Amino acid sequence: MKKVKESDELRPEYRREDLGQGIRGKYFEAYQKGTNLVLLSPDVAKVFTTEEAVNEALRSLIKVAQKSAGLTNHYLKAKRVK
Repeated sequence: MKKVKESDELRPEYRREDLGQGIRGKYFEAYQKGTNLVLLSPDVAKVFTTEEAVNEALRSLIKVAQKSAGLTNHYLKAKRVK
């Protein structure tokens, strides 16, 4: 096996000028707002093709979970009273 030489230099096939000028703080504002980026599995990404679709589905799931938890809590409270 050959040892890989570590270097801070770009590989010869890359030229710095081809990479363009970086923009400092490009995503800083979104980061401060608490934006979370997540990687969807390919099968999930086929169904939910936009961020709006993902958010809508998750909000619906949250509502269902809250309602079912509310029903459970209501049922348990009714049982305790009797």
